[in-house]
Amino acid sequence: MKLRLLVAILAGKIAFWLSRSRGNKGTSLPGLVARKIYPGSLLDLASQVRKKIIIISGTNGKTTTSNMVAKMLSDAGYNIIVNREGANMISGVTTSFIMNAGVNGKIDCDFAILEVDEASIPAVVAEVTPGVVALTNFFRDQLDRYWELDKIIGIIRDSLTVLKRTTLILNADDPLVAQFRKTTGLTSFFYGVGRHEVSARTSSQAREAKFCPFCGAPLSYDYFHYGQLGNYNCTGCGFERPLPRIEALEPATTAGGTECSLYYNERKVSLAIRAQGLYNLYNALAALLVCLHLGLDIRTLLDSLYKYNPVAGRMERFNYYGKPAFLSLVKNPAGFNEGIAALHAVKGTIDIFIAINDNEADGRDISWLWDVDFESLDQNTRSFLSFVCSGRRGEEMALRLKYAGIPVERIIIKRNIKSAIKKTLAGQAGSAYLFSTYTALWPVHKIVEQLAAKEVADDQCVSSIS
Repeated sequence: MKLRLLVAILAGKIAFWLSRSRGNKGTSLPGLVARKIYPGSLLDLASQVRKKIIIISGTNGKTTTSNMVAKMLSDAGYNIIVNREGANMISGVTTSFIMNAGVNGKIDCDFAILEVDEASIPAVVAEVTPGVVALTNFFRDQLDRYWELDKIIGIIRDSLTVLKRTTLILNADDPLVAQFRKTTGLTSFFYGVGRHEVSARTSSQAREAKFCPFCGAPLSYDYFHYGQLGNYNCTGCGFERPLPRIEALEPATTAGGTECSLYYNERKVSLAIRAQGLYNLYNALAALLVCLHLGLDIRTLLDSLYKYNPVAGRMERFNYYGKPAFLSLVKNPAGFNEGIAALHAVKGTIDIFIAINDNEADGRDISWLWDVDFESLDQNTRSFLSFVCSGRRGEEMALRLKYAGIPVERIIIKRNIKSAIKKTLAGQAGSAYLFSTYTALWPVHKIVEQLAAKEVADDQCVSSIS
């Protein structure tokens, strides 16, 4: 065993505890320290994974999908490594291995599930060889940090093309993702959502894929789910939505989450998850197909998915004196639009909290808020009793709501996040939905945890096969 690796592991663990002692999460610093001491730390540790390394990437849904896969594999009895809290650049990925390594330099791992930032894929796959790569979707996201979408897609494509034995798990409904089967030449399997009652013939939302990625001709849609996700075909070259291996049918939002029928292997499966929103259903489909590809039994997988609890900021559910409260991270128009769609599916009245920051990790440019469909909230204002705006750019958020047609008497600005959250939770509505950008998320989460009890799923399972 290389002495430098052992020193790197020890130094990384010390850095973790020092970071935690100062109130930080310690999810990236250990990897950064270890790589400074021994740049081959990740390469050496990842080579010890016994079965497969699984990479999850894309704009939205990486953390939830990764944690769903981790839950299912762990419940199946496998030893896993996962960067659970979403530290998804190469230092965070390295941290996940450092913290699971013994002082002898060994790891005990069957599967490693790695959420990887889109721009970090080249660096990560240069050091680890994934057996499976799952791509969720591609949307514009913090252009001041991640450049244009076409550039990011090209970077990922070039990184994956050199992999020869990797299987891709792809979103059939996103043409920007589905193209990877052809552009990489890798074995690919698809998941998707079938047409349902809220599918739209046209889309008023900002969408990325208006033209074919191969010939440039316009894409024609039979229906949209959100953004550019839907049933599409090229009017020029014939590129079209691939046939999914698993497809969700008739999805419905319930008080406890989302349910649907799932078409798989020529039979129907009832799938239920304790997370609201169509986007969370997509995450579950991606995670499920990853694990089915690995050979796991579908009954075990359905049980695990139902018992999965959303992690911080992914429609995480709390209870404030009997009032349900949901916390969700927002960082781009597509994700925020799906959060708004979840609001429209709720029966009863809602108090809404929005915290907008513009720190470096959030992206300095907040003009993306003008591409979010806040106008749809004006169509049902009787359900939305208050809009409490907070964070560094709370005033701009309030202005955006005013221009969307929200009655000004329902818009409240409170720069102090704790006061804003208290105001929201104590509101008169039957439920509360809290939306936060990245750097506000952890402060918001900490405050909500102090004020409200987190709801944890029990062991009951409603999934079945027919």
